[in-house]
Amino acid sequence: MTTAVDTSAAVPLPAEGNGTPLKKRLRRAERRRNLLFGALILPLALVVLVAFIWPIGSLLTIGVDNPEIHDNLPRTLAALEDWDGRAPPAEAAFRALADELAAAKGSPAIAAIAKRLNREDAGYRSLVMKTARKLPLDPAVPAREALLAIDAQWGELATWQAIHRAGGALTPFYLLAAIDRTIDADGNIVAAPADERIYVDVLLRTFWMSLVVTVCCLALGFPVAYLMANLSTRHSNMLMVFVLLPFWTSVLVRVAAWIVLLQNEGLVNRLLMWLGLTDSPLQLLFNRFGVYVAMVHILLPFMVLPLYSVMKGISPVYVRAALSLGCPPFRSFWKIYFPQTLPGIGAGGLLVFIMCMGYYITPALLGGPKEQMLSYFIAFYTNQTINWGMAAALSAVLLAATLLLYMVYARYLGPTRVKYMKAR
Repeated sequence: MTTAVDTSAAVPLPAEGNGTPLKKRLRRAERRRNLLFGALILPLALVVLVAFIWPIGSLLTIGVDNPEIHDNLPRTLAALEDWDGRAPPAEAAFRALADELAAAKGSPAIAAIAKRLNREDAGYRSLVMKTARKLPLDPAVPAREALLAIDAQWGELATWQAIHRAGGALTPFYLLAAIDRTIDADGNIVAAPADERIYVDVLLRTFWMSLVVTVCCLALGFPVAYLMANLSTRHSNMLMVFVLLPFWTSVLVRVAAWIVLLQNEGLVNRLLMWLGLTDSPLQLLFNRFGVYVAMVHILLPFMVLPLYSVMKGISPVYVRAALSLGCPPFRSFWKIYFPQTLPGIGAGGLLVFIMCMGYYITPALLGGPKEQMLSYFIAFYTNQTINWGMAAALSAVLLAATLLLYMVYARYLGPTRVKYMKAR
């Protein structure tokens, strides 16, 4: 009996007239196609790099940059390099500090030194400025004795520990402060003093307010998107105009309009009193209610549009088939139609939530002190105190929270997860 032998594996691929194998030609064609795709996306990649990645990288760098002491007191830091921190340093450190403060006197450097040390402990700014006014010292007098004569704080261990802690080129000081943590005298990360622990509460408030606004937008936007997706083209386009109408008005104008409507003598309070629902005006401004109303009004279109785009592509045949087989209407909607809208819910919810986390104008104008979100403090440190390090650290915390939220979205509502749920 003759056994058939498979010789297909030994057959070489066809070659061109010049002897180039087909496999090599395919690799060349694939490489040319990849180069073409790379050339097409190169402009967009450059725009993303210049307008997005580079600014974020610079911002994160500012959050850990610490040049004030490192650049302006190099000799003092060199004298403290082998210091054990258990007793005041040697005379060389006092002399180096006096000389470098004298050299920085009258320049922006002395203000930078004082400002940075004051962040370690309130009161060091006045100490540095007071000392600078009495410099330079008499060379014949020991620097330690002369500095102690100016202020006894120069003889305290905590003062030199603060200089030593603030002397690194990079520092976690701002990032730790952004999550209500600090570094104690022993170098351990501990909770900040009770009167300074505010940023975690502000971050949680930002998350909670963003979640409430997102849920409200979903509750209001889902029926609107469903109605638009099931109406005729003419009526759907007319509703779309009303949905897009807020985009044609400035955010400041819309916020100002809500101030007029919600104030004590505004139209809303007058209507409530005219209907007999209230006897006196309600406090609808400068609290969380006013912030929620305005933010839902502003962000609602960002929920409706993703939902509408997904619902428009859902065929009504599936629900009709379920109804024809005896499935109740609500169960047909919940089991057949609703799972297909999850990509729109996820996209709209993510978009509204992220935009809400970065809002500043609306809470600032319509809310009180307890309604300010994390973006308010970023603007405060950027525009008023000019503390770029703290502003960058808070921005980094907000960015990390946003990325974490996106990871949760990709894990539970991303395209892969939705396909898996549909398959089941």
